[in-house]
Amino acid sequence: MRPCSRTGEIMATSECSIDIAAGSATKVSLEAAAELDNVVMRFGRVLALDRFSLSIYPGEVLALLGANGAGKTTAVSLLLGLRSPQSGTARVFGRDPRKSSSRTRVGAMLQVGGVPGEMTVSEHLRLFRSYYARPMPMDELVEIAGLEKLLKRRFGQLSGGERQRTLFALALAGDPDILFLDEPTVGLDIATRRSLWAQVRALSSRGKAVLLTTHYLEEADALASRIVIINNGRTVRAGTPGEIKALSSLRIVRCKTALPMDALRNLRGVLSASYEPALGQTMLETSEPEVLLRDLLLQDSTLSDFEIITRPLEDAFLALTAPVA
Repeated sequence: MRPCSRTGEIMATSECSIDIAAGSATKVSLEAAAELDNVVMRFGRVLALDRFSLSIYPGEVLALLGANGAGKTTAVSLLLGLRSPQSGTARVFGRDPRKSSSRTRVGAMLQVGGVPGEMTVSEHLRLFRSYYARPMPMDELVEIAGLEKLLKRRFGQLSGGERQRTLFALALAGDPDILFLDEPTVGLDIATRRSLWAQVRALSSRGKAVLLTTHYLEEADALASRIVIINNGRTVRAGTPGEIKALSSLRIVRCKTALPMDALRNLRGVLSASYEPALGQTMLETSEPEVLLRDLLLQDSTLSDFEIITRPLEDAFLALTAPVA
């Protein structure tokens, strides 16, 4: 069985409706376009992915967010067939990502790797299209990426934003069924960024799966139907943009309490609980601070030094993705 909604509800039917774009519903097969299942990856003493699982479905944009070193690049490299999992499985349309039959259905716009600067934009497009049996039409590629005035320019002469638009077109050259976009709008001005967003939405509406990695929360909010936040190789939060933004309504109740940690975690509205030895205080994450405080006072007559702390979205994101000391 697979999650059959943007909130992760598990269903056993063969199809389900997923609200891919705001206000729209599309029938999507439960078969994932790409997935990692319980993957472990180590590089020396570094645990890059720790039993990490991820599924991307046709017709959705999934944003994978995390700090540098969180495991995003490793996850993407596995789905692109650039690495093999040390344990667990990686699949693209049910097959090994390293097989040519899988790779011909994939497009990728990455921040690593080089494109020869001596070739013109037109030459690059023709070359990349030649790798595929059924490439995207040349005029469509040019229009999607807005390259009409750049075709005769050498890649090495392009500005940063122009290079990004060209790389976006190259990722689409094979008319892929799943598209990996790594920081696609770096160097783009606001108008060009919003134009690219519109093209990503259009690709999603055509049933293509899109995996987006970005450091821009605004970009993830604008494009994604689901967001997965990864830290230290594990998923720490997953949900719709609305659910992730709801983190801004969370509060931290900081207090001194005699209640054991298991009892605290079972209190109404408690999402997480931890103890800060340096402060001698317990930190309780909740969306219902008033309810939590009432329960604490009822159950612990020694409760003291309590304080309610507001956590904005940016701080919540940083807290979720902060490296462990």
